[in-house]
Amino acid sequence: MFDKIKSIRAYEVLDSRGYPTIACEVVTDNGAHGKAMIPSGASTGEREALELRDGDKKRYMGKGVLKAVDNVNRIIAPTLLNRNLDVIEQTKIDEEMIKLDGTEFKTQLGANAILSVSLACAHAAANYKKKPLFKYLREDILKNSDTIFKMPVPMLNVINGGAHADNTIDFQEFMFMPIGATSIHQACQMASECFHALERLLKSKGFNTSKGDEGGFAPALKSADEALEFMVEAIKVAGYRPGIDKDIAIALDTASSELYDNEKKVYVFKKAIAANILTKETGTKTTDQMIEYLESLVKKYPIISIEDGLAENDWDGWKKFVDRMGGHIQIVGDDIFCTNPKITQEGINKGVANAVLIKLNQIGTLTETLQTIKEAQIANWCAVVSHRSGETEDTTIADLVVACGTGQIKTGSMSRSERIAKYNRLMEIEDYLGVQAKYEGVATFTNIKK
Repeated sequence: MFDKIKSIRAYEVLDSRGYPTIACEVVTDNGAHGKAMIPSGASTGEREALELRDGDKKRYMGKGVLKAVDNVNRIIAPTLLNRNLDVIEQTKIDEEMIKLDGTEFKTQLGANAILSVSLACAHAAANYKKKPLFKYLREDILKNSDTIFKMPVPMLNVINGGAHADNTIDFQEFMFMPIGATSIHQACQMASECFHALERLLKSKGFNTSKGDEGGFAPALKSADEALEFMVEAIKVAGYRPGIDKDIAIALDTASSELYDNEKKVYVFKKAIAANILTKETGTKTTDQMIEYLESLVKKYPIISIEDGLAENDWDGWKKFVDRMGGHIQIVGDDIFCTNPKITQEGINKGVANAVLIKLNQIGTLTETLQTIKEAQIANWCAVVSHRSGETEDTTIADLVVACGTGQIKTGSMSRSERIAKYNRLMEIEDYLGVQAKYEGVATFTNIKK
């Protein structure tokens, strides 16, 4: 049976920060329908595929996406419709768009334009097959007949800093990971209880509990140590045991590319220096000093994962970090890899991490995203499926992480509906699967010694 693509229509919507992003709807001859809305990042890697913006300062401060919308409606849609493609031919659809763009980082049409069509087609194909998206991806695209579906351990962002919050913390994300749970339902309960315990603790000490871009708190804390101490205390107040082999562990995203001075080859804690918390001398670290600092945090706190501990251009530093800490913690590459299968494979060959962050809009097609995940899994690396700081109510990543069985998801805090939507979708999937759903907890960290 075939179900040809009948129509492709893109349009502008708003993300969680009130900025425009692109959405796309695909309809087939048999009436199958698919829709996708594309997220947007604030902290971006140099090698990310291009997010095409209009640049018209008179409209949305230059952040409109009408050019991307136009590229879908006037260029991509006619091309794909003329090819008479079946909606289930995901690889062909994506390859046609990559060829049509013709650039390495999708700078002609925009990765946001291309991805909107790629994901809308996948949703339409799942609708045509009368399957939930996660089952369609697993069975029809990945050709995986395994009947057990691994549910992911959430990385719950509870304290925001860096580019995600207007405060004094230079590290971008501090996250709870409920590794001791036995289901995604229990994981969400544990995460929620720890989140609200943290809120009470911060309030009791007179800190502001306003939220950052991803729903975590953005208090004016003086250091990573202070943030981590609050988190450990919150875990205990909520009735759980902190520890990498207990109930709740901690993950960090230091977003070190934001701190790195490419000319001087040092890491500068700009926000702490500006607030006079650190001096220029104490707030500036060499690569070796940065590694030593991160190692000191791991020794003091139950940290199981560090993302972007070093800058995207500091490859030699990454190798040192892995050689020193790779057997003890998960070392996740985001900016350094940008979900690019070519760059990720280079990283695997050079041993500069032991996990990769997966962001669909960093590369711009579902096919390339799946390729990157496959490379990681072959290498026994973990793959952490992630949201962006500018999100929508689209829950595609929840289905993606279950379909691929990567075992970890990073999708924000226990507040803001665009984040909660992903947790709700995961619980919905777990209910649907019943005994076929498996939550592995700490066992999902196949890349470190327990």
